[in-house]
Amino acid sequence: MNGTDMEDMKKVEEMKKIILRKLMTKDAIERMSRLRLVKPDLATQLELYLVQLYQTGKIGKAITDDQLKLILENLTSRKEFKIIR
Repeated sequence: MNGTDMEDMKKVEEMKKIILRKLMTKDAIERMSRLRLVKPDLATQLELYLVQLYQTGKIGKAITDDQLKLILENLTSRKEFKIIR
């Protein structure tokens, strides 16, 4: 990576942070911070999902902690398949 790529990545990260601060309540931001410490991959996935929702206009008001928990449950729920032989 050259210097320009790094600068572009920093700009994208900063824009993502600004959008997320605007999208979430204080409690939801705190939960996201704790999640980032424990499961950074899941936190990144959640952030990207929220930014996509914002960009498509599907988020009308600030996301509360309870709403964030529901979104997390949906992202982490695994469908189990039963194989019959």
